[in-house]
Amino acid sequence: SKTDTKGRITYCNLPFIEIVGAREQELLGKPHNIVRHPDMPRVIFKLLWDYISRKKEIYAYVKNMSFDGSYYWVFANVTASLDSNGTIVGYYSVRRKPSTKALEAIIPLYNDLLQKEQTGGIEASERYLLNLLEEKGVSYDEFVNTLQRS
Repeated sequence: SKTDTKGRITYCNLPFIEIVGAREQELLGKPHNIVRHPDMPRVIFKLLWDYISRKKEIYAYVKNMSFDGSYYWVFANVTASLDSNGTIVGYYSVRRKPSTKALEAIIPLYNDLLQKEQTGGIEASERYLLNLLEEKGVSYDEFVNTLQRS
């Protein structure tokens, strides 16, 4: 899928449309978070926007919700789309199937992050994630990509 700089969907391919269970007209122009599952910690999207607003690509595990209420997991790669002057004109996301082993680690982590957000806000969730990465001695990028290769 592609979005404008505000996160509104400007393009979605047929597999995305089919997985979401929507018609193209129900998606185009809508905020991409129309498929956000409530189980997703907000800190992951904060991190995503921090990266892409700096023109840095990011990989993230995302639980999305289809229009029928079911859900699906993706390993998303999101990048900024730039014009010839290097100005951000939108964002582009390519999704892959996440590894089963990765989800075995991500699901409980996201549950912990969501719990931290519910009791202490996004700041508490971010501290928890950063502390976890520091304990493991890895960057966020190393963490998610190592999980995907497992």
